[in-house]
Amino acid sequence: MAIRKILIANRGEIACRVIKTARKLGILTVAVYSDADKEALHVKIADEAVHIGPAPSSQSYIVIDKILDAIKQTGADAVHPGYGFLSENAAFAEALEKAGVTFIGPPVKAIQAMGDKITSKKIAAEAGVSTVPGHMGLIADAEEAVRISDGIGYPVMIKASAGGGGKGMRIAWNAQEAREGFQSSKNEAKNAFGDDRIFIEKFVTEPRHIEIQVLGDQHGNCLYLGERECSIQRRNQKVIEEAPSPFLDAATRKAMGEQAVALAKAVGYHSAGTVEFIVDGKANQFYFLEMNTRLQVEHPVTELVTGLDLVGEMIRVANGETLALTQDEVALNGWAIESRLYAEDPYRNFLPSIGRLTRYRPPQEGEQADGTVLRNDTGVFEGGEISMYYDPMIAKLCTWAKTRDQAVEAMAAALDAFEVEGIGHNLPFLSAVMGQERFRAGKLTTAYIAEEFPDGFSGVVPDAAEARILAAFAAQAHLIRESRAIQISGTLGNHPRKLGQDWVVTLGDDTYALTLDGSTVHFATGESLTLETAWKPGETLAHVDIDGVAGAIKIDLKGAGLRLRWKGIDLTAHVRSPRVAELARLMPKKLPPDTSKLLLCPMPGVITGIAVTEGEVVEAGQPLATVEAMKMENILKAERRGTVKRLAAKPGQSLAVDELIMEFE
Repeated sequence: MAIRKILIANRGEIACRVIKTARKLGILTVAVYSDADKEALHVKIADEAVHIGPAPSSQSYIVIDKILDAIKQTGADAVHPGYGFLSENAAFAEALEKAGVTFIGPPVKAIQAMGDKITSKKIAAEAGVSTVPGHMGLIADAEEAVRISDGIGYPVMIKASAGGGGKGMRIAWNAQEAREGFQSSKNEAKNAFGDDRIFIEKFVTEPRHIEIQVLGDQHGNCLYLGERECSIQRRNQKVIEEAPSPFLDAATRKAMGEQAVALAKAVGYHSAGTVEFIVDGKANQFYFLEMNTRLQVEHPVTELVTGLDLVGEMIRVANGETLALTQDEVALNGWAIESRLYAEDPYRNFLPSIGRLTRYRPPQEGEQADGTVLRNDTGVFEGGEISMYYDPMIAKLCTWAKTRDQAVEAMAAALDAFEVEGIGHNLPFLSAVMGQERFRAGKLTTAYIAEEFPDGFSGVVPDAAEARILAAFAAQAHLIRESRAIQISGTLGNHPRKLGQDWVVTLGDDTYALTLDGSTVHFATGESLTLETAWKPGETLAHVDIDGVAGAIKIDLKGAGLRLRWKGIDLTAHVRSPRVAELARLMPKKLPPDTSKLLLCPMPGVITGIAVTEGEVVEAGQPLATVEAMKMENILKAERRGTVKRLAAKPGQSLAVDELIMEFE
């Protein structure tokens, strides 16, 4: 009997994604939600919604009995697990099978075999799949982890056997990092998956992360749908993905695809799944990493280049239907790129940010005037809140074009047009990557972010020509705003308002004196440029023509300032008359408070451990405290030698950003 009603055992953007396809197929949907998600978007758009418990996922989204109760309440006859939470939990799939509920995913045995990374590597090796050298047995404690790592040779990757999505993963470059990484991976794995088993494998030093999308039915048919390049990562979580990979040739793609299918068939796999490989960029050798027995976060780029709806295919397979196409009929058309918009502040080392989305305006989805396609998978809305309890992803912005260069250009424009306010977010960082020559050349590795931003991300610094353009635009925009103010407010008798033509523009630490003469801008240094502006106060995107070259500048009004985004550059401009600018220059700057003797919480989170005591002398690099936020564990270490004067926080306590953890003498 065909599926009639699907319960989505998940939340956020993936729940919304499944609901959209189910609606197209005429299938009813049920959302589940925690206390924190009462007003969430997936709850609003589903046909029904069931409350399943408190905000922590360990008390709601990953409690099998609560999901089963929701199924009984609503009469749902199928469950789509999305990704994360219970999506790769064999016990959950087995419980659904016993209850007579269709699981829109692979068979229990396949989940068991591939969900355990140690077992999966053994099966992969037996199926003729190339695997990474490493220790496949379980590891008892941190000291054993160090001995094994010493034997394999550094660097090594410490991984949770039941892990995924970057949780429970650490790279260790020496014995001390192996010791610390083992314990952190173990803790994260237990909290995220309820399974703290750990294994260790060799870390490839110039790796590319490339994965193969597979799709199988219940009649023995299985095929691969090309690859996705997912090398740009931070904290082992993907940030930018694309399909196809700019690295693979046809022969390597075929070899990887055939090995992925061989592995899937070896475990009787059906539904959508992903086989992940690490590819040695120097030797062009690939190694099996793991198989994700679920829909992958980055599946939209595969959909854009194949024209398939993977969620729809999963539902059809669960209904017992045969795949409608063969391997020879799989065609890759054009190029697609996905940028993950995270509630993480790139200026604070990508630390999580929570709060209310005071402004959330994605660019318009669909086919654009130039033939490119824009897609935005999201689970939030303007006015909604970003919670500390769940993954920090806000949206997945995707672009498609006939060529990679065109897809990158479309993504750069879409990122500049994306409006997000109220929280810290990584839009400036994503824009910066799109503008980098290395990215545009496709020279990617999983160390890309560390190599390109070794000192962290501090924003894109404009060159001299770019700075002049932004200064000129800021002056013109200020003049337009002042003109509008006069029209609205009028003037008082004997108090006529005059609009000046001479301005001083401050961009960061740089100052530009200039004069406006219609569309021509004359700088005090002697340079001139022609800048025509199409912008009205209240609009957030200004269309400009710079010496005959058209472009767009994202603009936000920030009190007396103008915040500008253009080609990855993110700056606030202050426009003043020469007299006011001189007075401002003479005003003393307020110095920030001295926090050198304080350990402040760098993100909103829960203190899960305090590693020192009052009066203890600590050394540089020594662990001080552990903070868990958005399902990630973060160890805070001493920056220098010192003595702990006072502990202001304790384990289990929830802290806000910059709240005091401890004080030093």
